[in-house]
Amino acid sequence: MAPVLNRLRRAQGQLAGVITMIEAGRDCQDVVTQLAAVSRALDRAGFKIVASGMRQCLADSEEGAPPMSEQELEKLFLALA
Repeated sequence: MAPVLNRLRRAQGQLAGVITMIEAGRDCQDVVTQLAAVSRALDRAGFKIVASGMRQCLADSEEGAPPMSEQELEKLFLALA
């Protein structure tokens, strides 16, 4: 999970930068560009978390825990859409 935490920390720093830019009255295009970078970083972190969760679910099902249903997996992915 260290790479995910790094991505989230980077996104946190980028978001703080966006707030500072808005407070300073920076150009709208610059703000939107930076905000898009924050959004992509959060999306990537979310997908990594979902992928890790799916791997864990598969590992758990092999160890005797009940597997996630297809509907549960789909719901997990759609939560990021």
